[in-house]
Amino acid sequence: MAMLTTAGLSGPVPLEVARSTRSRRRGLLGRDGIEGALLLSPASAVHTLGMRFPIDVAYLDQELRVVAVRTMPPGRIGLPRLRARHVLEAEAGAMERWGIRRGAQVTVYDA
Repeated sequence: MAMLTTAGLSGPVPLEVARSTRSRRRGLLGRDGIEGALLLSPASAVHTLGMRFPIDVAYLDQELRVVAVRTMPPGRIGLPRLRARHVLEAEAGAMERWGIRRGAQVTVYDA
């Protein structure tokens, strides 16, 4: 499993990485929650159609710097972010707790 960290985090966050088209398309659909976060790569937009819970979405550029962060309730379609190359998803409220906001640098590594 991969891990995620950023400045200000007290410890690493467990991270699932969805690299295949199938795993990116599925994302968090059909789940009741997630421990940690899910990285969709490559991706520049997401939707929450069919989701069971609200999520935080961080759009990341090619260097994994946060371009924007949004909270999306179930049943929404997010607009693509032009500079986004990756999307980080987590349960609503997680990004704020982790200090992930616009301009933050995210680091991903294998555990």
